[in-house]
Amino acid sequence: MFLTKKWDIYNIKMLISRPEVEPFRNLELLAKKVVEGFITGLHKSPFHGFSVEFAEHRLYNAGESTRHMDWKLFARTDKLFVKRYEEETNLRCQILIDTSASMQFPKDAENTKLKFSVYATAALCELLKHQRDAFGLSLFDQEITKHLKSRGNPLHQKMVLNALQDVLEDKTEHKTTAAANAINQIAEIIHQRSLVIIFSDMFDSGNDNEELFSALQHLKYKKHEVILFHVVDKSKELDFEFENQPYHFIDLETQEEIKLNPSQIKEQYKKSIHEFNDLLKIRCGQYKIDYVEADIKAGFHTVLYNYLVKRQMML
Repeated sequence: MFLTKKWDIYNIKMLISRPEVEPFRNLELLAKKVVEGFITGLHKSPFHGFSVEFAEHRLYNAGESTRHMDWKLFARTDKLFVKRYEEETNLRCQILIDTSASMQFPKDAENTKLKFSVYATAALCELLKHQRDAFGLSLFDQEITKHLKSRGNPLHQKMVLNALQDVLEDKTEHKTTAAANAINQIAEIIHQRSLVIIFSDMFDSGNDNEELFSALQHLKYKKHEVILFHVVDKSKELDFEFENQPYHFIDLETQEEIKLNPSQIKEQYKKSIHEFNDLLKIRCGQYKIDYVEADIKAGFHTVLYNYLVKRQMML
């Protein structure tokens, strides 16, 4: 069963280059610098208001556009009706960050899955502010530990950045995950038809995979648009790239320990973890959730920029 757990790795030195982050210790300054680069490369917003509510039908007037014609109603009534909508002008975005112990991998490294998620979130908040959209922040591990509703004023952004800074400074260890429970709660309490962005490694200590997938489907049932940044250290967590020597592995959440040579279990481990990831991608495709594999070694700036360019081209 240990094959899908979250392990801290000793006896190995992680060399991570993070030149785009090092000059900026302040999250707000970092976010602004990153977004300046995004805006230079993007000619239009990658996020648009999609919260369009159906209001009523009205009779079609000869000569006007047939774009919003309700052809199904025409088939039933033999009369031409046009759909009218009420459009919400501002986008509402709620960003969810998994702050459980597994997100602190690689332990004691300069860059971790949690740091990657915090920096990416700060940049997204700055981008949303630039678009004059509302954004909020939800932090979770075993439960929701922080929930800031989506707002668009400058004071609110300061509160979000302060909360993100607190995450970076929090030294609490061994926090387990109940992602399914937290996502279900958030689906119920945020404004309907929000853009929901999740940063998580999708390890869940308390539920089986189907409950986790059901929670993602719950967000779609509530008419939210969902983007999942699946945050991983690809070389270690997915490809299990270790030297052929004994290692001491420690589960960051449960503190379970095991000593072994990685070559003994590499094939079995990779089979197990890739089966889960493939199933996660399939379910996201079925639920029309944007799935983004976010390898922390690539850097948050590269992962975000590539996704935003791709998203912009699809609009």
